[in-house]
This record gives sequence, C-alpha cells and structure tokens, in this order.
Amino acid sequence: MDAFFASVEQLDNPDCRGKAVIVGAAPGHRGVVSACSYEARAYGVHSAMPISEAYRRCPNGIYLPVRMERYHEISQRVMQIFERFTPVVQQISVDEAFLDMTGTERLFGPPLEAGAALKGAVREKEGLAISVGIGPSRYIAKIASAKSKPDGLLEIRPGQEAAFVSKLRLRDLWGLGRKTLERLAAEGIQSVAELVDYEQSELAALFGEAAGSYLYHVCRGMDPGIFAGEPKSRSISAETTFESDVTDRQAISRTMLSLSQTVMFRMLAERVRSRTLAIKVRYWDFTTTNAQKTLTRPLASAREAHRVAMELLRSRWDGSTPLRLLGVGCANLEAEGAEPQPELFPEDDEKTRKVEQTILGLKNRFGKVKVQKASLIGAEERRFRPDERSGRNDSKGS
Repeated sequence: MDAFFASVEQLDNPDCRGKAVIVGAAPGHRGVVSACSYEARAYGVHSAMPISEAYRRCPNGIYLPVRMERYHEISQRVMQIFERFTPVVQQISVDEAFLDMTGTERLFGPPLEAGAALKGAVREKEGLAISVGIGPSRYIAKIASAKSKPDGLLEIRPGQEAAFVSKLRLRDLWGLGRKTLERLAAEGIQSVAELVDYEQSELAALFGEAAGSYLYHVCRGMDPGIFAGEPKSRSISAETTFESDVTDRQAISRTMLSLSQTVMFRMLAERVRSRTLAIKVRYWDFTTTNAQKTLTRPLASAREAHRVAMELLRSRWDGSTPLRLLGVGCANLEAEGAEPQPELFPEDDEKTRKVEQTILGLKNRFGKVKVQKASLIGAEERRFRPDERSGRNDSKGS
C-alpha cells in the first residue's frame, strides 16, 4: 500500500489531499517520521528521518500523529479484499502482503490482468492506491512492487530475475541497509555486477555466514527465503522490516505493541487462543534470532502480548545493536471454546481483552469506528499544521 499512513490520513481528510503530509512526532518534540506522502518526499522527507530535519525541509507540511488503530482497521479490510483473490495471503506488515496466485488464472486471467484487478478492487472498495509486484518468488515480487511505486504494476517473468536485478543499484536490493552498503563500499563493491563476481564463501568470509549467504542470493535474483510462511492452522504472526536500522527504544516498543495488537486482533477474529508467544529479531548484519515463552494460560490481551514480547526482546537485544526486523507470533493455536474461568487471567488483562473484543465487534458491525490506543498515537491526539499548534482544531476524523 503506497505511503500507507499518509494515504489513510489524506483519505480521511480531503483537505490533506495533494499536500505534503508527515505522520509521526510533532515538530518541536523528539521523534521521527513514521510515514509521509509523496508530496512530502519531493522535499526530501522520508520515514525514520528526525522530525526536526523533516520540519527544516518542509516547514509548511501537515504534521499528524500516528493513528495505528485506524491503520490496522483499514489494513484488515484490504487483507480481506486480498483473500477474495487467493486463500494464500501472507501479511508481513500492516501495509504489505504476499499473495500466492498459483492456479487462479481461470478466475482472474494472466498475472498482469490479475494484478490490475487487485489494484482496482482496493481502489474501488477503500479508495487507496496499491503497487503490485509480480514475480516467481516473494523477493522478486517485493522489489518489483517497490520499483513500480507509486500506484504501479510490474511483472518479472520466470527466467528474467537475474537480468532484472542486474539493472538495480545496490541500495535497491531490498534488505541492504546503510551499514551493509558502507561495508560493501569499503570492500570496493559499488554495483550489483561487482557483487555477483564474489563467491558465497568469499562473501561469508567478509560479512559472516548469514549476510554472505543473503548477499550471494539476492544479487543473482534468487529468493533468500526470508519470507517463508508458517502453516496457517498452527500460528498467527506479523512482522515488519524497518526502512532504516533502528535503535530507538521507544520506536521499537511501539512497533512491538503494533505487532502484538495485530496478532491478538487476528486471533480474536478467528476465535482462537494461544499460550505460546514468540518473537523474531533480525539485526543490522542479517543475523536472526528467535525466542518464545509458553504461559500457563492463554494470552489475554494485546497489552499482555506486548509485555511478554518486550520481555523476550530484552533477552535477545543489548539495547544498542541496530535492528532491521521485528516479528511477533503466537503458536500452537487452539479454538476458544468455552470462556475460561475469570480467575485464570490477571484482572487488568481480562478487562483489556473484553475491551478489545468490544472494539472488534464494533468494527465488524459498523466499519469505521474511531477507537485508538493512546500509546500508539503519541502524546498529542489532535491534528495540526506546524503554525496552528496553539489554535483550535476543526479537522475532520480526528
């Protein structure tokens, strides 16, 4: 989904359409840009940029707080549209998913026709633009999607992967962050063609086994296998990859809360429970680790899942190593069945679960329910332009 957070804000507030919208921290406060519209990108603003720098580059932009609850609501509806095209939908973040369209040609036509139909369905139902990348692997499809933005459609056919990747810049290879690019440059590797000249053993000697294997495969257009899905009946998970490696504790905690909420709301919707919560952590050098904890009772709420996820993260992260990916998942799912005895849950978590069930019910019944988790939208809940912070706010959809 193109510039998703900013696009939702423009959808909800017509006055923002066609203007530079920056979603994240408020000017004058510490924090970063969570997302920005393409109009803002024309000023050099990008996600993960300090908000002070964004304001310096784009002082007349419209600065809005994050409304993660609203973005999750729209995301869920878009994913439901995807599921009309294929039952095999792997959501990897709030604004991105892989669709396995194998065997659907008789229903939706060849790949480009199916991609166009998918774009049209989302535009018609939700008023949002999406970019569709089509490829023989998840990795190629993802890069094709990125190269076709905004509002794009690009197909890479089987056998074209290496030629497609060879024309890209190193920074266009998804998963290569700033530190990796700097280390490649230090070794004199400035292009995909130069990277292809290295054998896997040579790259492993220079960058380590995990990063070496990753680099060897992606520069040849080969799927490195980082998006392998788990059986639907066994687990529910969500993960997000940061555009820039992250060390900010607050941003990491908010991301874990967002992922925990995604997973818990999906379990509520599917009427399943889990006692086992797992996290996935990928560091800046592609090294990946996992951790999980099994409780004596099912998880009660997104707040509890977040608490457990952060506990697990502290066991795997030193607080300073840059992170490139975080994931949260629940395994060994079981049907809800009869409600557990109330005393099985800590009182606060059980109350929170009931609130989340109520929110889900309202969304299913009425659609656009304006309910937000305060910790995901920041301290300021109202919308403002930088020069209106002390004035009255009459924006719609606040």
